[in-house]
Amino acid sequence: MGLEVHVELGTKTKMFCGCATTLGAEPNAQTCPTCLGLPGALPVVNAVGVESAVRIGLALNCEIAEWCRFARKNYFYPDMPKNFQTSQYDEPIAFHGYLDVELADGEVFRVGIERAHMEEDTGKSTHIGGAAGRIHGASHSLLDYNRAGIPLIEIVTKPITGAGARAPEVARAYVAELRELIRSLGVSEARMEMGQLRCDVNVSLRPHGREAFGTRSETKNVNSLRSVERSVRFEIQRHAAVLGDGGTIVQETRHFHEDNGTTTSGRVKEEAEDYRYFPEPDLVPVAPERAWVEELRSELPELPLARRTRLREEWGISAHEMQSALNAGAIDLVVATIAEGADPAAARKWWLGELARRANEQATELAALPITPAQVARVAALVAEGSLNDKLARQTIEGVLAGEGGPDEVVEKRGLRIVSDEGALGQAVDDAIAGNPAIADKIRGGKVAAAGALVGAVMKATRGQADAARARQLILERLGAAE
Repeated sequence: MGLEVHVELGTKTKMFCGCATTLGAEPNAQTCPTCLGLPGALPVVNAVGVESAVRIGLALNCEIAEWCRFARKNYFYPDMPKNFQTSQYDEPIAFHGYLDVELADGEVFRVGIERAHMEEDTGKSTHIGGAAGRIHGASHSLLDYNRAGIPLIEIVTKPITGAGARAPEVARAYVAELRELIRSLGVSEARMEMGQLRCDVNVSLRPHGREAFGTRSETKNVNSLRSVERSVRFEIQRHAAVLGDGGTIVQETRHFHEDNGTTTSGRVKEEAEDYRYFPEPDLVPVAPERAWVEELRSELPELPLARRTRLREEWGISAHEMQSALNAGAIDLVVATIAEGADPAAARKWWLGELARRANEQATELAALPITPAQVARVAALVAEGSLNDKLARQTIEGVLAGEGGPDEVVEKRGLRIVSDEGALGQAVDDAIAGNPAIADKIRGGKVAAAGALVGAVMKATRGQADAARARQLILERLGAAE
């Protein structure tokens, strides 16, 4: 298995010109003679793009080239206005690295990195009239060159072997870990649903006892973690079925279909020589100074896997529990809530429980909910001090999400604070005893477990706002029973 991940950098301008990279602009509004490939226009390298490439290479434990250059990758598609892509071929800026990824059961799998190189994105083709947006059967196509020239970093793994039946899981975990790493560096939002991170999945099989792998297939532009896992699994099964029937695998690109989890043939895959690579004559080589590279190395943040390992130890949770927090997008929110004074267990409880449920109901990300870590910490504090129980805390969160104010304001407006006044609570207890004489007699007779029914009556009478523990204590005192 080999994975090629394209990361769209979050630079303000394109890789080789000064055009903006803002999303949502009118088609072809963010173009110029350079990114349109007009005669006489000359490219200039984006310095932030180079810096981002070095940061990514360092975070992936790569060697950083002392000298590298760009190349022209020639192929003729209408979304390439120059009829070639400015990329890097045999001299990438970063090479020979690795990324450790953690699987769901806590096992760490090392994925080797062959290279990370700089290049530019293509334009966007919109096919009208075809099935599922494909060119096949389309009546015409629309071209938007706003994306042409946006900086990309392509990260290519070494052949991933030894994963066995877990290969689909390893593929998903690798792309997920790479996405977290890219985000931690601040070089891209790496949102797969927006095309900021895309994965090409290469799969080939070899019979037991043989050293050479068979012909590979490449599934292009897979754009979700779930799809990466499913495409690997489908291609393994497809290859095995073809080979098992005595057939041969064709080297080709394939398309993944999200609706049914299958792939279909795209086109016969070109070899490197078909692209007729040659050095880009209009760009000078890139030679990162060693002192600058080491300065960037010293500025790297704590990388995601190391951070999760540290937090897991600090929070005292399992690898599975940490994976759940990662999948929910809750780690940073929990960290921020703890920083506001909450206990780690309480912070995880509210973000991964009530708030995760509401985010799922609204089909939104956890971080997009209109509640802050400080507000969640305040809810946890109100529970810890006995002013709220869990039920009332959920109602408080509901009010905050509805825009009724902060936790304290919602508690006061809705009258949610626990009834701990001895007079009011004592009256509710007396009423519960008087209204349930048979249960009261059982308790007097020593069946103290029956007190739960009277506690329930007290909670109902106080709209869930009684201090349940104190209510139980008063009930037993009134009826002369002991635990």
